Amino acid sequence: MRAITIPEPGGPEALVWAEVPDPEPGPGEVVVQVRASAVNRADLLQRQGHYPPPPGAPAYPGLECSGVVAALGPDVTGWEVGQEVCALLAGGGYAERVAVPAGQLLPVPAGVDLVDAAALPEVACTVWSNVVALARLAEGETLLVHGGGSGIGTFAVQLGVALGATVVVTARSAKHERLRELGAAHTIDYREQDFVEEVRKVTDGRGADVILDIMGGAYLPRNVAALATGGRLVVIGMQGGRKGELDLGMLLAKRASVAATALRSRPLAEKAEIVRGVREQVWPLVASGRVRPIVDRRVPIADAAQAHRLVESSDHLGKVLLVV
Repeated sequence: MRAITIPEPGGPEALVWAEVPDPEPGPGEVVVQVRASAVNRADLLQRQGHYPPPPGAPAYPGLECSGVVAALGPDVTGWEVGQEVCALLAGGGYAERVAVPAGQLLPVPAGVDLVDAAALPEVACTVWSNVVALARLAEGETLLVHGGGSGIGTFAVQLGVALGATVVVTARSAKHERLRELGAAHTIDYREQDFVEEVRKVTDGRGADVILDIMGGAYLPRNVAALATGGRLVVIGMQGGRKGELDLGMLLAKRASVAATALRSRPLAEKAEIVRGVREQVWPLVASGRVRPIVDRRVPIADAAQAHRLVESSDHLGKVLLVV
């Protein structure tokens, strides 16, 4: 088969479409004939040599895919050869075939195109596990989403609205109209406006109950300032650096909490539990059309470098897909 390889870390030109060995399904695994994968920020870091795949994962980038079940390993039940699926991966999605633990497979939701389904697994699992399972977003609360125009952001907006929350997003102003169409109640241009001040304004001074943050250190003190009493800040990225100042006095006074999580490095059992939660609680919302994959564009997988340049520019909205 062929896959996107990284012979040497570097810029987008480091991605090479090359012949590699076919995967074989181990116990509890399924081989998927890939129809599409999606570009995630973690893929850019891996290409640069900063985020190696966890032990046992394929060396190729790609944290999610959609396709058709091609082979079943020993001890696999509940799946059939020829079934259309999408999958959460630890790596290897940028390929014609990938072996996947059966617990990380999901059926393609009703009404979703097979290619577009590649835009769902990583964002659905990330948003649900953090916003719902960890931060316990409830109806009537306010959710602040940083990076609202990303794949994570566009999914979080829709899921927050579907759960009955008021959603506030930070994003470039060019993306605001589209985000409001997805259900965002308030949009903030992070380059021109102080998001702490704006959140207080739209919540009558109360602050956000839940904040989903991709920036990390650079936003930490302001995120705590933007929290409501009893608020929950969940950090899932470090685009703004690894370190920031944490005002424990403010955190204590607000009886608030800060958590940081990663999905790729979790044990298989934890990933399978998250996938089960997504299938039970999120897939019905997707099937009903209340939440849907937001795809900026499809790019042939051999042109993965072009897709990486687009995601690095942050000019896209939603997901950029690589089609096999």
